[in-house]
Amino acid sequence: MTKAPAMPCRRLLLTASLAALAASTAPLLTACGFHLRRPPEFAFRSIYVDMPASSTLGAELKRQLASAGLQVITDATEKNRAQVILQALQDSRERSVVGLNAAGQVREYQLRVRFGFRLVTPAGHVALPDAEILREIDQSYSESAALSKEAEAEMLYQSMQSDVVQQALERIAAIQLPASGQQAGQ
Repeated sequence: MTKAPAMPCRRLLLTASLAALAASTAPLLTACGFHLRRPPEFAFRSIYVDMPASSTLGAELKRQLASAGLQVITDATEKNRAQVILQALQDSRERSVVGLNAAGQVREYQLRVRFGFRLVTPAGHVALPDAEILREIDQSYSESAALSKEAEAEMLYQSMQSDVVQQALERIAAIQLPASGQQAGQ
């Protein structure tokens, strides 16, 4: 009968140990500079994104820009109201074979998301010269699981697209716009 009280004591000791570990981890993470991702801060308040409405990357980029507090102008006739214009140079998803088995069947693909863009002002000043972001990942493939591999590829594309959008936002946030008097002279 003396063993029954030992279980609550062990559970209490385990709970106290986990609480102490959690309490000591938080200061260590903040001491190393860790912090949650914050929305980027931009040097402008409005942007026109010149991308087709059918682009999933363009839709996600517009959503992220709007959630960061920017006014995203969607009407092409109003693009001169924007402080900057994002011009998409390339927005593509690519897939290439990188591995075959002895019978010549595909065993591995390389999936890529490529996004090229530049940022200009309505006056024509280049705020961010041509930039390209490329994200790639290898995916194993099996003909016997073709449907599930296609679904997996779509999930991988979505993940890479989100990474590309985050990298594009960081690059866009890093630009500094010249004073309005300098724009007219250039």
